[in-house]
Amino acid sequence: MTDFTLADLGWSAVFQSQLDLEDIETARPARVAAIQRDRAVVLMPEGPETVTFPGHLSAGDVAVGDWVLLEPDTARIARLLDRATEIARKAAGEAARRQLIAANVDTLGIVTAASAEFSAPRIERYLVIAANAGGQPLVILTKADLADPSPYLDALRDVSRDCPVVTVDARSPEAAKEVAAWTGRGRTLALVGSSGVGKTTLTNALTGRAEATASVREDDQRGRHTTTFRALRPILGGGWIVDTPGMREVGLVEAGDGIGEVFADIEALAEGCRFRDCSHTGEPGCAVAAAIETGTLDPARLDRWRRLVAEDARASETVAEARARDKRFGKVVRRIVAERKRRDGPGR
Repeated sequence: MTDFTLADLGWSAVFQSQLDLEDIETARPARVAAIQRDRAVVLMPEGPETVTFPGHLSAGDVAVGDWVLLEPDTARIARLLDRATEIARKAAGEAARRQLIAANVDTLGIVTAASAEFSAPRIERYLVIAANAGGQPLVILTKADLADPSPYLDALRDVSRDCPVVTVDARSPEAAKEVAAWTGRGRTLALVGSSGVGKTTLTNALTGRAEATASVREDDQRGRHTTTFRALRPILGGGWIVDTPGMREVGLVEAGDGIGEVFADIEALAEGCRFRDCSHTGEPGCAVAAAIETGTLDPARLDRWRRLVAEDARASETVAEARARDKRFGKVVRRIVAERKRRDGPGR
């Protein structure tokens, strides 16, 4: 990886505008390609380099796809640049905290299969994540060669609305052509989805690599996905792809704007309700209830919207409480340090 310019790597005016004169003269821009506990692999025009994190950053603060500035004479990150897009979810488990998936992604490829794996509610969750990130979503239906894709495409039209949908046989040489419109010089595509839906196989087709994929189970035609970490890889013909491990949980946190965008039809109906605080559970003059009665709104879609709104509210409240607690703790620590300095005097 030694023949890439900054523009090839995805550098744009968004990141250039964050540099001051000193940065331009001394700092080295680099893009994060992989994270390895206390280190990261970054890409630069000079080639890849393994770098360390400064004291104010940890591996959890940095995502694959991030742009960083390296110190002039050391293999250490000096500064993390603001992101153009940030794909994140609620971390798995009970604790409500955000987990970064990828950064500075142009298109989020939501990979699902024409099989028993297909789940409209899960796809809606990924669409919310994409909307919240500010990136372009793309639904990729794989294994369409193994089953009639029509029922799945019908379901996707109800769920994804205006989101583009492509069908692929990830094992076919033609697979890369199906998503070519969302790739190209400097552009980044991230793939998300459950284990075994064909993300690694599609990544292989796009990159020309031969990543291992385990055998397909005969009972449900699902392969055992072998991707265990996120990595930024070059696409044949230009652009970059982030293949991610399969996600069992697609939790939402601080995703209110994304929910509003994905369920814009319900949000628009709610504006027509007689009461501003209408809960859409039987109040007079409820435009949402009227849409259900006339058949223009699916009750199941309304139920999924309610669940996501409630889930996001609970998780976001918990995150806000944790931030406030950490802020209070930080103030206490700073006060103790300041009092100790005053007590001990300078030089102690």
